[in-house]
Amino acid sequence: MGDIHILQLFKESFTLVIMLFLSVLSVTFALERWWYFRGASAKSEEVLGAVRKQLEAGKGDASAAAAWCQKHPSAVAQVVGYGLLHAGRSRKDLEELLLSKLKEERMKLDRFLPILGTLGNISPFIGLFGTVVGIIKAFRDLAASGTGGPSVVAQGIAEALVSTAAGLLVAIPAAILYNYFMGRLKKQTVEMEVASARLIVMLGAK
Repeated sequence: MGDIHILQLFKESFTLVIMLFLSVLSVTFALERWWYFRGASAKSEEVLGAVRKQLEAGKGDASAAAAWCQKHPSAVAQVVGYGLLHAGRSRKDLEELLLSKLKEERMKLDRFLPILGTLGNISPFIGLFGTVVGIIKAFRDLAASGTGGPSVVAQGIAEALVSTAAGLLVAIPAAILYNYFMGRLKKQTVEMEVASARLIVMLGAK
């Protein structure tokens, strides 16, 4: 059995071309989400501490604190800043406004994550499909040759199994990255919820 040539495999297997495209897609979205979370992550205590100082310096005037929050890239700061802009509203209205802003920021954090999850789920099946097609082709070559036994199809089957390996190679990192970012998303959601609740108390909304 001869050596398996990767470039030749890509020329003969459309499935491997798809897997290469999916791997590039997975890496691209993972890097984009990492960069976004890097700026959007913050602790509620740090943001509220800075807001409290701004309120004390402005003697209760929320405009300076709101301006500071708008310049801060974190999701927590954006929620708190939105609440400060509507500081004069009733407690019920303020809670609803903060909840709507929280959902908006969560959607921004969740962007592209379903794609990573989908890649983690479908990549093994695409690889398996490529393997099945390759094995069918190998046995067809065996039938066409008439003689030669397993040695005729051994190379074809080995090359077909590369598709399954490629599918797993794409799926495993994508699944790990999806779970990692979902964990960060849940953490930031809790931070936003905590900041919203404490901000309402700080503002003394009734």
